[in-house]
This record gives sequence, structure tokens and C-alpha cells, in this order.
Amino acid sequence: MLKINGLSAGYKNNHVLNDISLSADSGEITTVIGKNGSGKSTLLRAILGALPKIEGEISFDGEDLRVLSPIELSRRVSYLAQDKNIPDITVSRLVLSGRFPHLSYPRRYRKKDIDIAESAMKKMGIYGLRDIKLSALSGGMRQKAYIAMALCQQTDVILMDEPTTYLDITQQFLLADTVRDLANDNKAVILVLHDLLFALRISDRIVLIDNGGIGFVGSPCEFVSSGIPEAVYGVHIRSEENEYYYERI
Repeated sequence: MLKINGLSAGYKNNHVLNDISLSADSGEITTVIGKNGSGKSTLLRAILGALPKIEGEISFDGEDLRVLSPIELSRRVSYLAQDKNIPDITVSRLVLSGRFPHLSYPRRYRKKDIDIAESAMKKMGIYGLRDIKLSALSGGMRQKAYIAMALCQQTDVILMDEPTTYLDITQQFLLADTVRDLANDNKAVILVLHDLLFALRISDRIVLIDNGGIGFVGSPCEFVSSGIPEAVYGVHIRSEENEYYYERI
């Protein structure tokens, strides 16, 4: 279990997050939602240690993540950022770089690492693109390569910031299956999503960040019946046979 207790974080003297306490269980998909600028991406960066912690604690299975070295942390937590550089390398080289935290000195890839990278590319349907440079790919295919890299890292906690970016509807369904498979493999999966309906369909737990604080934590069904969609988003959400639909009010 990933546990956050009393976390405040931000940039210099600007507190973006204030007194955040929540948990994300292994074997579940936890999705963070909220309006633009509410602090969703900041929360992931704070978990990763990319922002200075102002106060509070972050732990996984009782281990304080903030005392780990960068290499030790990246063996436990993988992170798919929303904004990514496009290095001048092939797909296979990018995906294989997810194995770097697991290499001992001298850092040479083993057959095991290559097999894991190939499996991740096949899972994401990009094995046939393994020798193509990232710059030559469409946005959707490039996003799938970065997701494969995160899978290749084989961590117990997986953070994904807007993973559906550039993905068409078919690819979004495939991503949903991949994320569910990861949760079923007893990983704690934490997503940041703008797509509210997609979040409701795939998540075990919804976390609303509102003005830097926790506005709601609960199941998708509890979120729909809470009145928060109307108050925060100005929409009414209804569910029919495990599908969700919304209409403006």
C-alpha cells in the first residue's frame, strides 16, 4: 500500500498541495481527477520526490520513500510523465532503458532485460516498431512506447499522468486492459486523468483534488451519487449497466 499522510508540497513558497492524506492499495487502480491547476500532476511529482516536501510522509508498505536513493526509488516506483522529451533513439532502446534501475555495475543489459523489454513492446503492440526512431512515430505510437518503458521497469507502484494522451478510442480500451492487468498483478496503479467517464469506467477508487486539498475519496459509484460532479464539474452523471454517461446541467 502507498500511503500519504499530511503531505504539503509545491514550488518554492507556493503551496500547491495542502495536508493531503490518502492511500492507494496494491491490486487497485486509483485515479486522481480535478480541474486544471488543482494539483493533480503535482501530487504525482511529490510522490516521486521530484518536488521538495514541505511537510508530511510518503511510504510504501511501511517504507519511507523519501529516504531512498534515486535508483532505489526507481526500483519501486515508475512514472509516466505527461510532457516528455523525444530522444533521438529507437523504440527498443527507449523501452529497454526502463531496466536501468535494475542493472548492477558495469551497467550492461542482460538477456533477461532484453526479454522483459520485448515482452513489454509486444504487450503494447509496438514490437514491429522496435527499430524505428521515436521522432518518426505518431503521437499515439510514441505514447505506447513510453508506457512500455514504464512496464519494463517492473515496479510495485506505477504512476501515469494523462496516459490516454494521443490515444484513439481503440487504444484507450487497450490501455484500460493493460492497467487492469497491472492491478491484477498486485501493483498499486495511480493515474491522473482529465477524462472523467474513462476514469469512472476503469477505477477502483476516485480521488478528487480540489484547490490543493482532498475533495473526495471513494468508489466510482460513491462519486456519482455524492453530488460532487454537479457541484465541481457542472454535469449530471448517470450509470447504466456499468457504463457512465453525463449531461450538462
